[in-house]
Amino acid sequence: MLDDDQIVGRAYDARLMRRLLRYVRPYRRVVATAVGVLLVASAADLVGPLLYRVAIDRYIAPQAAGARALSPAADARGLAGVAALYLAILGAGFAARWLQSNLMQYVGQRVMADLRVEMFGHLQTLSLGFFSRTPVGRLVTRLTNDVDALNELITSGVVAIFGDIATLVGITTIMLWMNWRLALAAFVVLPAVFAVTERFRRRSRGAYRAVRTRLARLNAFLNEHLMGMTVTQLFTQERRSRARFDELNASLLDANLISTRNFSQFYPIIQVLGAIGVAVLVWYGGGQVVRSAATLGVLVATIQYAERFFDPLRDLADKFNILQAAMASSERIFRVLDEPVTVEDPPAPAPLPRGRGRLEFRDVWFAYDDDETWALRGVTFAIQPGESVAIVGHTGAGKTSILNLLTRFYDPQRGQVLIDGVDVRRVAQRELRRRIGLVLQDVFLFAGTVESNIRLGNADLSAEDIRRAAERVGAHRFIEALPGGYGAVLQERGAGLSVGQKQLIAFARALAADPEILLVLDEATSSVDAETETLIRRAMATALRGRTSITIAHRLSTVQHADRILVLHHGRLAEEGRHADLLRRNGIYAKLYRLQFEVEARSAR
Repeated sequence: MLDDDQIVGRAYDARLMRRLLRYVRPYRRVVATAVGVLLVASAADLVGPLLYRVAIDRYIAPQAAGARALSPAADARGLAGVAALYLAILGAGFAARWLQSNLMQYVGQRVMADLRVEMFGHLQTLSLGFFSRTPVGRLVTRLTNDVDALNELITSGVVAIFGDIATLVGITTIMLWMNWRLALAAFVVLPAVFAVTERFRRRSRGAYRAVRTRLARLNAFLNEHLMGMTVTQLFTQERRSRARFDELNASLLDANLISTRNFSQFYPIIQVLGAIGVAVLVWYGGGQVVRSAATLGVLVATIQYAERFFDPLRDLADKFNILQAAMASSERIFRVLDEPVTVEDPPAPAPLPRGRGRLEFRDVWFAYDDDETWALRGVTFAIQPGESVAIVGHTGAGKTSILNLLTRFYDPQRGQVLIDGVDVRRVAQRELRRRIGLVLQDVFLFAGTVESNIRLGNADLSAEDIRRAAERVGAHRFIEALPGGYGAVLQERGAGLSVGQKQLIAFARALAADPEILLVLDEATSSVDAETETLIRRAMATALRGRTSITIAHRLSTVQHADRILVLHHGRLAEEGRHADLLRRNGIYAKLYRLQFEVEARSAR
């Protein structure tokens, strides 16, 4: 499958452009105003050479134009009037361009903000399966760099093209109107200009593709090796990593130099062709003036227009690159926005009964990514309100899949998952997850205060609720010792806190909202010292009383006092019962128990 970081796409894709224009549509009046003032600015640029013609043929050299000479005073007044009009038009053109730039910058920034909000909102609706197969760095790039590329198209591309085209059409029309013979003499180099422009377009497209591809490779390498810096240093691979980075960096440098060389050749060639056109015009037009077939003012004005004719052509070549970058970025952005939402709220969500917490799996079959490699196979069990259940099994037996289905991070392909008799697919995800507390091994803390990390935006929780939850899990003592207590500011991912302290905050977070159902992975206490673990176990015993709970157990010593133990094997429910009953049965659980304690005994020697 093609890596979407390397997608370049077509230079222009009407389908993508229509989708992009949807985000501009709310600001169409502002865009229309910007187009209008840009056309005014283009018109102002076209008036200048006409005023040169008037000044020369009427006031400076009227005899050559066959006009009656005026008095020196009248000529001076006339020239002053032309100069004043020229300055006024120049000022109007400047004001129009300033207004157009401000308007389009406003539209570009608003479109970027709208698009980022829509993308972030859509990402929040996607299942965990999408994030498990999509690198986070790639998504961040979509929300930042790719959206910025669209901003450049909006502010400097689409509307500016109207101005360039209007300028070209206006110059061509005026030149043909003034003297079509002089116009054709100036346009004699146009075939060469178009040939050079087409060559530049083809080469710049290939150069752009090479830059994007090599930049994607460099970014992927950086992301991987910065995240894996511990392993690199541990195995002393710095020299090899640096050599590989140097290789990728040199490849990107070569691609950029080729692209730069293409630009550096294009502009001087266009400038030379423009100079040749002007030279032809001077030679031919001078002869026309000498033979009185054209006036000096017309020749000067035509030369001015000929020189200005090539500026929009150079500008359009720049716009081609902007357009190409925007098409590639928009394709990557819309790939994210088109990612299907696999876990959706029903049109009419059913309410969950309050205060019970009965869980049931009915013949549940589940596979990640629908690949028919079943993580769960026909699993059926029920957990009564207030019952404490542990789920054990080999790695890959399907234990974590149980939690993923209960919290509706995924939906099963077959069967039903019910809470208090209601299929979780009929319940709004927000309501479902507010009734469930989840404690994982890998605790994620956000940048912010300790209190905000326990609260997590739940406005219903008072400061006393948060303090009480922290006290129940034994976190209150160390939180109070932090500078600022519950107002202490944590860095990203809780940097500065020990693993045990993060775990205690995670337990406080799970219990603060007083959920009816509590789901715990027993590794959540595996990284803390013995004293902290004892404290957590004691607090959890109090917190779980009268509450439905599931513990995903890897250390069997932590589940011996559970009301019931479910044993999963290759995705099926193989055994269930209390600890002593399962040992007497001498089945899978008994084998796991003996194997684990043999390993622990050997480790203790």
